[in-house]
Amino acid sequence: MPVYVYGHPVLRKVAKELGPDYENFSELHTNMWETMYQSDGVGLAAPQIGLSIRLFVIDGNSLSDDFPELKAFKKTFINAQIVEKVGDKVLESEGCLSLPGIREDVSRPDRIRIKYLDENFEPHDEVYQGFASRIIQHEYDHIEGKLFVDHLSPLRRRLIKGKLNAITVGKVDVDYRIRLPK
Repeated sequence: MPVYVYGHPVLRKVAKELGPDYENFSELHTNMWETMYQSDGVGLAAPQIGLSIRLFVIDGNSLSDDFPELKAFKKTFINAQIVEKVGDKVLESEGCLSLPGIREDVSRPDRIRIKYLDENFEPHDEVYQGFASRIIQHEYDHIEGKLFVDHLSPLRRRLIKGKLNAITVGKVDVDYRIRLPK
């Protein structure tokens, strides 16, 4: 599936909840995993493929050499709600499939508690910390209509404005299909 890039309105909408009766959920779920892997991502949220629903998938295993807590960390999050953010704020570099070619340092709390449904619509209430927490917060932002650049200072956002504008018109070099804003 094509990844919707910066400037597309779907990336700025607060996503709606979905239920087990969501049409073709199984096929959508499979397509999201395939799209994420084809794009070399570690996470993908439904708004990034043009669907304003509260669904994201994460597979952090490829980063487990640097972040051991990501070993076998492969999960689906449906109707997620972060109910607590605690711990020291940590500054780490982030990138995003919807913002190709841009990496910036983002400050996020080190620990979260999240309630969500898995791919079988079974409820979970879990605590994550470290880089797993960061990836979840990044994907969660997508279902809240936010992007990682929203966490940057106004000065930093102005400095990357040219790169952001280039993305909206397709001046990017990517190995995956993208969908430009209209």
